[in-house]
Amino acid sequence: MTRSPATPGGTLVLDSEGLAKAVLRDRTVTAWLALARADDLRVITLAATLVEVVHPRVNRPALEWTLSRLVVEPVTEPIARHAATLLSDAGLHGHKYAIDAMLSATALAAPGPVTILTSAPEDLAALCGVRVTVIKV
Repeated sequence: MTRSPATPGGTLVLDSEGLAKAVLRDRTVTAWLALARADDLRVITLAATLVEVVHPRVNRPALEWTLSRLVVEPVTEPIARHAATLLSDAGLHGHKYAIDAMLSATALAAPGPVTILTSAPEDLAALCGVRVTVIKV
């Protein structure tokens, strides 16, 4: 049996919306996380994504529990440089797309195949091309 292109096979990446929905126990994201756990996949997000997700009304215990179940990847200099290249190649500006670019660079460096759960599939597809599967949540 072969996997559909929308099924993660190596790394599942959560952008800010994916992480926020995981904290809220959204059914779709929860199903993806269960699939990842069952297949022993790596689930990651970017450290900078935390800045987008944390706000005064976020359920901190739920956020901390969710974060304890995934890997928070740091933004390293090589990731930042790769993100800048991705922005340039896509003709996008870092002022608006910086975190998306860093998340994309992190996803592209992760063991594949890679699936990203996002609210901005067009932006991440422009940055990653066909090298990752991008799913709107």
